[in-house]
Amino acid sequence: QVQLVESGGGLVQPGGSLRLSCAASRIIFNFYTTGWYRQGPGKQRELVARITTSGSTNYADAVKGRFTIARDNAKNTVYLQMNSLKPEDTAVYYCNTLRTGYEYWGQGTQVTVSS
Repeated sequence: QVQLVESGGGLVQPGGSLRLSCAASRIIFNFYTTGWYRQGPGKQRELVARITTSGSTNYADAVKGRFTIARDNAKNTVYLQMNSLKPEDTAVYYCNTLRTGYEYWGQGTQVTVSS
């Protein structure tokens, strides 16, 4: 059974940083496009950042210059480095990975940005 396990969420003050991790079992991230999504209170789930099989990345306008997505093939893990966090970044963050005919989601990790 494929599992995506997110970790690294928590409570942080505005301006702080967190690094989220998404570890996969039974699939190899290198063969999938993997993204981080988030869903804030009362909001729809939205794409935050994505990395393709070739390593190309793209970001939502709201996080450009502050967040970085990266993949460690040796650890089969995808990371989301989040800097200069703002209260509006508060959300549950989900890892998603897909390739033709297959799509998987993690269970989510809560990120709360508050003083």
